[in-house]
Amino acid sequence: MLRTLAGFAAFGLFWGAWGAILPAVRTEARVGDGELGIALLMVGLGALVSMRFTGYLIDRYGGIVLPVVMVAFGICGVLPALAGSVVGLAGALFLLGMTSGATDVAINATGSAAEAATERPLMNLAHGLFSVAVVVSSLATAGLRATGAGALPVLGGVLVLIVLVVAFALAPGSAAIRPVTAKPVKRRLEPALLVFGGLCALAYVVENAWQSWGAVHLDTSLGAAPALASSAPAVFAAAAASGRIGGNALLTRFRPVQLLVAGGAVAAVGSIVAATATNAWVALAGIGVAGLGTSVCAPTIISMAGAWAGPERRAGAISTVTTLAYLGFLLGPAAVGAASSAWTLPVALGGVAVLAVLVAVLGPVAGRATTRQPV
Repeated sequence: MLRTLAGFAAFGLFWGAWGAILPAVRTEARVGDGELGIALLMVGLGALVSMRFTGYLIDRYGGIVLPVVMVAFGICGVLPALAGSVVGLAGALFLLGMTSGATDVAINATGSAAEAATERPLMNLAHGLFSVAVVVSSLATAGLRATGAGALPVLGGVLVLIVLVVAFALAPGSAAIRPVTAKPVKRRLEPALLVFGGLCALAYVVENAWQSWGAVHLDTSLGAAPALASSAPAVFAAAAASGRIGGNALLTRFRPVQLLVAGGAVAAVGSIVAATATNAWVALAGIGVAGLGTSVCAPTIISMAGAWAGPERRAGAISTVTTLAYLGFLLGPAAVGAASSAWTLPVALGGVAVLAVLVAVLGPVAGRATTRQPV
């Protein structure tokens, strides 16, 4: 359990710092907004390249994979601070994406294995700790930026923290965590994995849509003051952390599919309120409710996928589900932007509420899939 929580916390420390230090990375790399947008696509492409292969490595070699990919992730996290051109930044972000995707699979597979070993819910708590770490790291980085710190000291400091986490929490005993089988496992893209991955993708569309567009909605649609509009991502992240930690506790009393359905329904209500609000404060409250609901969906689905796969195929199944889900995470903000261009931003965000309803309605399908073990 400690390995899982430490891994998610370290992962969150980087991404919280990254969001806050990105303006400095852009300035030091001497790239424009358009060039930065293109370079940032490399993060997603790199992740998609590595995620499924990482699942194979974990199933084949066991717990040693997590500390190795985590250290590689920390090292690659420093590379954007060294870039001096758009080409150099794009290459650095591709490597960052590869190691980030690998780390994402590794920590989720570790969490699923810990749930199976302890027979206790853990994934929502771990994802909640990730959200807490993002908020703390973002605020700390903002403080460092106020003192004039550049990208290299901040990202280098995160690397040091990640190495310490690996040395004291991830590496000890990792060699003792063996793969269940040394034989290659036949891999098929089974219908159940498509169900889990598709539902997780929908959940991530809802999550990243509000995370990316919440502030813009308050600013452009409702004319909120800059400080109020800028608080939207923090409100969403805080609500997500609370939802995941609370959701983990609820799993001691309710089945995962019940939490998934409830989370989708709550996310739909919050999204409708935020999208249709005529007052910025009401919209902000809706964004918080949406964060509370959608926060439990992805961790619960990933946990269900790991339980369905069993020990021999757990990491491979999770890597497949997270790869499919990551497509939703990447495409969600772009889809909202395209829909807002065709109609309006409130209408586009209203569509996000429909996707949350789909998560709630289709949740029982995933529940039935868990009763059919792979062969």
